Amino acid sequence: MPHPAPTPRRLVQIAVIGLVAATAGCGVGEPRSIDPAGVDGLEIPTPTPEPADFVRRVDNPWFPLPADGEWVYEAEDGPSVTVRVTGSDLIAGVSTTEVSTTVQRARRAVTSVDYYAQDRRGNVWSFGSDDWRAGVDGAQAGLVMPATPRVGDGFVEEYAAGLAEDRSEVLDVAATASGPAGSWTDLVEIAGTSALDPAASDLRYYAPGIGLVRTESATGVSSLASSTLG
Repeated sequence: MPHPAPTPRRLVQIAVIGLVAATAGCGVGEPRSIDPAGVDGLEIPTPTPEPADFVRRVDNPWFPLPADGEWVYEAEDGPSVTVRVTGSDLIAGVSTTEVSTTVQRARRAVTSVDYYAQDRRGNVWSFGSDDWRAGVDGAQAGLVMPATPRVGDGFVEEYAAGLAEDRSEVLDVAATASGPAGSWTDLVEIAGTSALDPAASDLRYYAPGIGLVRTESATGVSSLASSTLG
């Protein structure tokens, strides 16, 4: 999938939802802009996204969200997770793509929702989830996937004080991984941490044309089992 973060956050969590608390983290206190050397001078997180800077589609190679897209993940000793593109919503004046994540447990299914948008340069941003939305109560849009990931790029993925304070860093752009759905090369590997839970961290692997294919954390591994890209 995506994926989220996801992070994504849940697109960043999706593969380990139900296994690990949160992913990715930004630092305690007020958010700060990333140094221009990090991600092309973008203001991350951004308190006032300009609607004219965004497009309706999300087709970043490492974080594609096509209409009716679906990704299914299998975890070691954990629940299966299904991620679907389910619609759109207007947040802070920006048309965002709605993504639903369903964790199938033994007795019931739990579904959460996240919102993403892509700017004209191809960067994918997180605009909210069930418990926060950019532009409300100081929450700000964070970066989920750069248009051109580079080793060493670091960025705030989500910022909603006390709810989502996640940060990510690109570790590799030529990683490899395998899982039930196949083997992949030229993966973008991203490390996530959370300011709200310093003990929570993960590694996420994104395949071009697919999205998130593998997540590793202290509690286990989750891998892509199948995908339908619209």
